[in-house]
Amino acid sequence: MALLTTPAQAEPPAPCATTATHRISQVQGEGDATPLAGQTVRVEGVVTGDFQRTDQLGGFFLQDPRPDADPRTSEGLFAYAGEAVKDVEPGDRVLVTGRATEFNGWTELSPVTAVDVCGTGRVAARPYLLPSGGLEPVENMLLTFPQPLTVTEHYNSGRYGEVTLSSQGRLFQPTDRRGVVPAANARRSLLVDDGSTRENPATLPPVVRAGDVASGLTGVLGYGFGAYRLQPTKPVAYRSANPRPRRPSPVAGNVKVASFNTLNWFTTLGSRGAGDAEEQRRQLAKLVAALKGVNADAVALMEVENNGRTALQALVDAVNAEVGAGTYAALTHPHPGTDAIQVGLIYKPARLTPVGETRASQDAVFSRPPLIQTFRGKGGGRPFTLVVNHLKSKGSCPSSGPDADQGDGQGCWNATRVAQAEALLGIVADLPGPIVLGDLNAYGEEDPIRTLERGGLASVTKRFVPAPQRYSYVFDGLAGELDHVLVGRELRGRVTGATIWHVNADEPRIRDYNTEFNPPDLYRPDAYRSSDHDPVIAGLTLPGGR
Repeated sequence: MALLTTPAQAEPPAPCATTATHRISQVQGEGDATPLAGQTVRVEGVVTGDFQRTDQLGGFFLQDPRPDADPRTSEGLFAYAGEAVKDVEPGDRVLVTGRATEFNGWTELSPVTAVDVCGTGRVAARPYLLPSGGLEPVENMLLTFPQPLTVTEHYNSGRYGEVTLSSQGRLFQPTDRRGVVPAANARRSLLVDDGSTRENPATLPPVVRAGDVASGLTGVLGYGFGAYRLQPTKPVAYRSANPRPRRPSPVAGNVKVASFNTLNWFTTLGSRGAGDAEEQRRQLAKLVAALKGVNADAVALMEVENNGRTALQALVDAVNAEVGAGTYAALTHPHPGTDAIQVGLIYKPARLTPVGETRASQDAVFSRPPLIQTFRGKGGGRPFTLVVNHLKSKGSCPSSGPDADQGDGQGCWNATRVAQAEALLGIVADLPGPIVLGDLNAYGEEDPIRTLERGGLASVTKRFVPAPQRYSYVFDGLAGELDHVLVGRELRGRVTGATIWHVNADEPRIRDYNTEFNPPDLYRPDAYRSSDHDPVIAGLTLPGGR
């Protein structure tokens, strides 16, 4: 009887013998999105960045070591493959199977069904220079930047490990000065991430000041939350190019005035300022250090709690406890308005004498009415008048109407700020020696400032502060001047100098008084990051001043 035999089963091919179906450049395509979306592909490349842990990016970057001839196609790809799929290391030559997809604008393989390590390889980092002509052609690739790059934003350095760098120096607000082009700002900038999705990471990137410089930056270029993100593959080397100023630059003269936004100095806990008594103590220590450093004869204050004299007097008492009893006195705002915050004014009685009563505008255009006070020096002589302001902010935009964002870079509520500026011109018309100062929530070339200048007021910082140093605030990586001191015609020849003390705008918020996210060892009871606005200081020579 014949024996029945079963045909031998064919051996499955070895994983590394299952060759790639597509090159990485084919998956990337020539445009912003993969032309193979939804298709399962198998690609080959060398691992250039490993971020597989779940608290990192949950995957790795791979790159074709044999680039094609098309400059429009990237040679890199991100594989969303955690450690459970296959743990890889930089330098591994891998074959990866997965579905080509666009994840919120990021070309990647997800899900990944197979990762096979098939030896080793090498990919050299591609030298890349900013300004960029567009980063899509190098998405997911290993890049190195041979040029110095300047820290221009670090707002989220402690919260998300993000720092934005720029070529050719820091970035400025296009509406703050002439010649700044938004598109050019974008091409000059690069967001550097920390290779993770962690909030408040235990290990921070280097804590740097805006203006510091990174060199030899190397990493892989990912994408997320609407921006390309370089994930460093080696530590970022920073050098201090913008050291902390220990004191303001001298402004000369015999009378010194200043403007300072306190960033919500509240004595009521848990409202807009400190959340508890410890935070309040820390905040107060920093504000006192800042005011001691400013050492002006009169200081206009913004964002003080609108609770009568309580918050303002608490601040004065704390300053006087450091510099001597009676050094400063506070004026009572006669009409502070109904906003949660008010403007305030403190002065040195040994240096200045108030002339007449403290006044305030009752014009309904102001939600935070200006405070008005005329002074003379202790020796008598020419009077001058401080008009303290905090104009309408750019936030909480209406959806329509003249105060909606008009797309001109000035933000929302610009029409209201212009109306407030026009009202200020009416106020100062009959004042002796007017000085309009405060947080005007308008950059140097915006309509409200132009309105004031056309009305006869002149910016002292535009005259005395060099353009690279003329900023008091940083928003979204762009520096500009929101805080101003402007003088009328009769005082222009009396101004001896002006400066902006960069103790706040250049400092990361992780150095402020808050305790909930900031590492405790970073806090110091000094002036640095006492607010988010820098103090602005002006000097004048006036008859009767000392």
